[in-house]
Amino acid sequence: MNARAPRPLRRWPILLAAPLALAALAGCQKVATTQEEGAASPGASSGSQAVAIAIADEGCRPEPASVPAGPVKFDVRNTDSQTVTEAELVSPEGRILGERENLTPGLSGTFSLDLKAGTYSVYCPGAQQETSTFKVTGGTAAAPSPTSGVTKQLANGVAGYRDYVQHETAQLVTATKAFTDAVRAGDVAQAKELYGPARTHYERIEPVAESFGDLDPVIDARINDVADPSKWTGFHPLERALWEKNSAAGLKPLADKLDADVTKLDGLVQDVSYQPADLANGATSLLTEVSGSKISGEEERYSHLDLLDIWANVDGAKRAFDLLSPALQRTDKDVVTTVNARFTAVNQTLAKHRDGTSFQSYSALSKDEVKLIADQVDALAEPLSTVAEKVVSAK
Repeated sequence: MNARAPRPLRRWPILLAAPLALAALAGCQKVATTQEEGAASPGASSGSQAVAIAIADEGCRPEPASVPAGPVKFDVRNTDSQTVTEAELVSPEGRILGERENLTPGLSGTFSLDLKAGTYSVYCPGAQQETSTFKVTGGTAAAPSPTSGVTKQLANGVAGYRDYVQHETAQLVTATKAFTDAVRAGDVAQAKELYGPARTHYERIEPVAESFGDLDPVIDARINDVADPSKWTGFHPLERALWEKNSAAGLKPLADKLDADVTKLDGLVQDVSYQPADLANGATSLLTEVSGSKISGEEERYSHLDLLDIWANVDGAKRAFDLLSPALQRTDKDVVTTVNARFTAVNQTLAKHRDGTSFQSYSALSKDEVKLIADQVDALAEPLSTVAEKVVSAK
């Protein structure tokens, strides 16, 4: 019996016609292969301990399976498994601390964390043995000197990001209530108008969506991620009814539950704590998801507001990076310059598709436009993927 029950995944398979999906994916392989075989991450600290996770049909055991407390860099690689494409590190409390997903055969990726002593799990959904034990020995993770300017700036960045998440979640509650009020009133046109603004606040905080636990799939699951469609909840069943059926009939229970769930989320984020690597790992994983699946139009498949979601994801990832940047300016100015330039390039491309306060329909994009966005997000995620190791090793 697995130590940890499988959870609904946030990354869903591409459902669009094959030509468009292939056009999108043509530019989506770079991020996962940023670290080539045997290569060190730019700016890597010799103080980071290296752990290899080889994804295989049988499982994904970490090597070594035990390390001392402190900075750890995980190198996740899929040599030839067609069925297992993801590996996660799960805390003793059941929280996903770091992950790499969408690693098809031949692809790899890294994430870095500052770990304290405890018994963790490496979880690979779909493997014959989905869970393997990973132990961290010793006391708490080694802390940099309290007089370090970098340390203080990282702490300030984490505090600022926590404030940002709390602010966005409060806005999510308000915007969702306006949307669901229109649904309950049967005003389809108004509900459609208010759907996008509510989604924006959720998509901005997705860099840390793994910290939301079961609330993430309850709020944001797609139909193909739910074993029993009668239990499908969140934004997307409402989206389907409003756009596919052009009706709000019978949606009150779903609207009420969505209000309750985002209110629960607002309460949860008041007590969640983060470490600098959470911001960096989460931003990188989210952008990899954008270029690997969201770019196909699978998320907002009924409303086709995918560009709004992508813009909000990029905006949220940039906020996380901006809050880490003062510390990174002390340790690696070049990565700050590079990442900022690539954020600018992505935003300039997305701005071309602006339509008032929102964006044009995803269905209006050409294959070349889809591929350009995917390529630029990949190019952004590549240097961003090096940031986590830099912040966990910072002194």
